[in-house]
Parts: sequence; structure tokens; C-alpha cells
Amino acid sequence: MTQEQPSLRAAAARGAAWSGLSTIVLRLGGLVVGIILARILAPEQFGVYAVALTVQGILLTVADLGLSADLIRSDDPRRIAPTVATLGLLSGTTLAILTMTTSGMLADVLGSPDAAPAIAVLSLTLFFGGASVVPFAMLSRRFQQRELFFVGAADFVVSTTVTLALVGLGFGVMGLAVGRVAAQLVSSTMQFILAREVPRFGIDRVMLRPVLAFGLPIAAANLLSWALLNVDNIVLARVAGATALGYYVLAFNISSWPMSALSQMVRSISLPYFSRTGQSSEGLASVTAIAWAVALPAGGVLAVLSAPVINVVYGEKWMPAAPVLAALGLYGSLRVVFDIFAGYLYARGRSKPVLWIQIAWLVVLVGGMIVATTQFGILGAAWVHVAVAVVIILPIYLLVLRAAGVHVGEIVRALWWPTLGAVGAIATAFAVHALISESLPALLAGGFAAVAVWAAIMWPWARRRLAEIRRTRAVAAEVS
Repeated sequence: MTQEQPSLRAAAARGAAWSGLSTIVLRLGGLVVGIILARILAPEQFGVYAVALTVQGILLTVADLGLSADLIRSDDPRRIAPTVATLGLLSGTTLAILTMTTSGMLADVLGSPDAAPAIAVLSLTLFFGGASVVPFAMLSRRFQQRELFFVGAADFVVSTTVTLALVGLGFGVMGLAVGRVAAQLVSSTMQFILAREVPRFGIDRVMLRPVLAFGLPIAAANLLSWALLNVDNIVLARVAGATALGYYVLAFNISSWPMSALSQMVRSISLPYFSRTGQSSEGLASVTAIAWAVALPAGGVLAVLSAPVINVVYGEKWMPAAPVLAALGLYGSLRVVFDIFAGYLYARGRSKPVLWIQIAWLVVLVGGMIVATTQFGILGAAWVHVAVAVVIILPIYLLVLRAAGVHVGEIVRALWWPTLGAVGAIATAFAVHALISESLPALLAGGFAAVAVWAAIMWPWARRRLAEIRRTRAVAAEVS
């Protein structure tokens, strides 16, 4: 172990802690706001906004061009920063203009003409996102998750305040769009301030080609990743209509509560951490096991208790979303692991294999989604995600990792105890729900019982992990 590695692990641990706090607090806040909006808006309004947000989310990913990842892993970030800033600004501005001028056509293609005004407004976020690539990458590179927490908190406060005010005044979907733009403006500005970055622009021709060579495959992979998360929205908007899409989006959002929190925490530290570790597969099995220990029981218990969750939190009118949530809860658990694998491969400069995985994933998913949605509606769309992830994507990722020098057996061995804990928690929640028919008692009793069983099974494993963290901190203190 080099002297740099203990301090790196300590910095990554602190970053992960702040990222975890950030995602938990902000997700809980988002949950409260989502409940309020779900009781104000109709399912079809949720569907219209989902279409607009789908367009914005995909294009915002493209606007980055994979530049932030290259800046995070670069050995000379100051040299490439002006080139990255220029490319990000050009990309964001171009996409914003194109999206605004074609918003009506995009809405018609997606089968929701009412989404056109919201798409046009949300296009402004593409400009702000492209302009703030450098400060975001610098904050991530330095593990400054505390500062990113403040950015996220400001984003949440502004978005919530503006959105609820405008929705209360009767602006409906447009209130959601304006709230998102206002929040993006504030968060982008704060990133520059907290990163202490002054905008610097220019093109270094020597660096231009390697920056694009690494970044463009990541941008394409990210685009495909967003497509994978949103192709179901597109298919459902065309096949099933905005109301069915509203139910589906609600279920997808609920399934993302714990998973997005975990994924955000993992993404925030995996790329800078894996980029600087000395051994090719160091820490991958450990990071995967820790994430799996939380993701699988969270997704499984959410699936088992999906009906009580929907009924208690959102009300009877949203119950068609319950069976969809059951499938998406399991899918969310796998998504967390895939994020870790992708982050590791990016850190090792292997962006192209991730791109090819995303291409294969999208092709199979689109075909399955069209068939399943036509036959089984929103429930079929949800289970296609699970089937494709388990049968196709997981084996491919393991093969690619093995080719990158990772000992896959270490990962498998690291996961067996977390899997055992998850199975116990899921079985407990299922048994309680079978005995209690009322939604609120079933949710409370099933949730608490599942947590208790999971904690009892996982305590010996967690104790060993905590001991390892303490040893790492001690070594870091001695080195410093």
C-alpha cells in the first residue's frame, strides 16, 4: 500500500458520507414534495411532465460530452480545463437552441403535444449544465461532497419554492418546468463559487483530440443510459397514453428513492477513487458488497410492500402503480451495481466497452418493451427491465470486468452475506404483509420487522467492515 492510498481512502470515505447525507436528506425532501404534487396533479399531468423531463434529461447528459469524467481522472486538470469549458458551453448552447426550436416536433413524436411548452422552457437547463462542467468536475475530483450537498440543498429549496408557488397559482406542468430552470441556474452559479473557479475558455489543439476521444464514448454511453431509463416512458406515451404513463412514472420515482440515493453516493466517489488506486481491481469487490448490502434489501422490501406504500403515501387513485413498483424495486437494486461497474471501467480508461454494453442493452430493451407493453401494459414494461438486466446485462458486465483484469470470483464471494441478509429481510416483510391486510399497519410492521431481521443477520459482517475502516483511518493518520 502506498502512502497516498490511505489518505485517498479516507477522502473517499468522507466524500461518500457527505454524498450519502446529501442524497438521503434531499430524497426525503423530494418525497414530501412529490406527495404534495401527486395529490394536487392528475396522473395525465404527471405523464405530460414526464415526457418533457425525458427530453431534458437525455439532452442534458449529451451536453456534458463526457467531459466531466475526463477532467476528474486527468493528471493535469488545469491544462485541459479551458478546452473542456469551451466544449461544454458550445454543446449546451447548441442543444438548448435546437431543443427550444423543435420542442413542438419532439412533443408530437413522443405522442404528447401538450408537453411542447415545458420542453421549450426546460431547454434552458442545457445551457446552464454545459456551462458548469468544469466546476462540477473539480468539486467531484476533490471529493468536495459537502459543497455539492450545499449546491443540492439550494437546488431543492429553489425548485420546491418556485414549483409549489406556480402550481398553486394554476400553472400546472409549466410550474414544474420553470421551477427546474430556476433551480439549475442557482446550482450552476453555486458550483462556480464553491469550486472557486473563474470561467476560462480556449481550445488547446494538442489536448482536443484526446479529450474528445475519451469523452465522446462516455457521452454516448450516458445518452444510452438515459435512453434505457426513459425508453419505457417513450413507448408508454405512444402505446398506452399519458394517464398510464403517469402511473408508471410515479412507480418509477418511488423505486428510485433508495436506489438513486445509493447510485449518487457511488458515482460521487467511484470515479475519482478508482482512478487513483494503485491496483487494477482494488476495492471493487468491497464497494460492490457494501452497495449491494443496502440496495438489494431496499429494493426487495419495497417490492413486497409496494401496495401499502402506494396506498398510504399517495392514495387509492394511484393503486394501479403498485404492481409496477414491485418489479421496478428489484430492477433498481441491479442498477446500483451496474453504476459501480461502469464507474470502475471509466476510471480504468475503458469507456468503449461500457458504450457497447449500453448499445446492446438498449436494442434488447426496446424490442422487449414494445412487445411487452403492447401485451401487458405498464406491468409488462416494468418486468422487461428486470429480465434484460438479469439475463443479459449482468453476465456481459462480468465478462468485461474479467477482461479488464478483475477477479470476478472475489465479487461473487463478497456478495453472499449481503444477499443472505436481504433474503431474510424480504421474507420477513412478505410474511408480515400476508398476515396484515390493512395498508398502514402492514407497511409499518413489515418495514420495521424487515429492518430488524436484516440488522441481526448483517451485524457480524458490518462489524468487520467498520473495523477495516478504522484501520484505514489509523494508517492515514500515521502517514499524514
